[in-house]
Amino acid sequence: MVSATDLVKSTSDQLAAAAEANAAQVSAAADLLLGVIRADALVFTAGAGHSLAAVAETFYRAGGLACVYPVYHPELLPLHGARQSTRTERRSGLAEEVLAERAPGPDDVLVVFSTSGVNPYPVELAAGARRRGASVIAVTSRACVAAAPRRSATTLAEEGTVVLDSLVIPGDASYPASAPRTGPLSTVVNAFLWNLILAEVHDRGAAEGLDVPLWRSSNVEGGDAANAALLAKYGPRVPALR
Repeated sequence: MVSATDLVKSTSDQLAAAAEANAAQVSAAADLLLGVIRADALVFTAGAGHSLAAVAETFYRAGGLACVYPVYHPELLPLHGARQSTRTERRSGLAEEVLAERAPGPDDVLVVFSTSGVNPYPVELAAGARRRGASVIAVTSRACVAAAPRRSATTLAEEGTVVLDSLVIPGDASYPASAPRTGPLSTVVNAFLWNLILAEVHDRGAAEGLDVPLWRSSNVEGGDAANAALLAKYGPRVPALR
């Protein structure tokens, strides 16, 4: 029988370990995002496959940053074709096609989520953004990078300006501990690390009197009114908000 207690403990232990291991990196990532806000620039977020769940977590999310531009191509989403999404992530050249439509500039930051961190799309996306002068926050797993077959000249960890390590083990599964087959953790840890960054951005922004643009829930009193100004400001710059 599955022990809920075991799974709860292993998951909470993973989050605690990720927080401890990435304390300096979270602060460095917050530095970059605060720079974006001060410059009235944008935070681009990207991923492929199930890492797109992390992109969804960053975009138009109650409590999330409003200055987020989600980088997206429909063929990367498993819901539009599971096997196709895997093939697409491995296709060299797609990142440049996506960046040709809209690329981050020197005042912007690109956040790339990829647990394996070796497929051409996330690696080339990060490299392309850096060539254009943007800083890159890479959220990956160094253990998974080390275990995965190399499909690019470099890895996402090598291309990141700041690298956050989710500590997820190869294969992503976490349960049972003796021979993991289920209980994937990357989505949970990615969201947690992102929230740690947001919390530091909020606190440091408040301390310096910076207006951090955060969405309110549209399902609470006053939420729509609070979001109207953010939609007016960022809607013309972020097509996905329209």
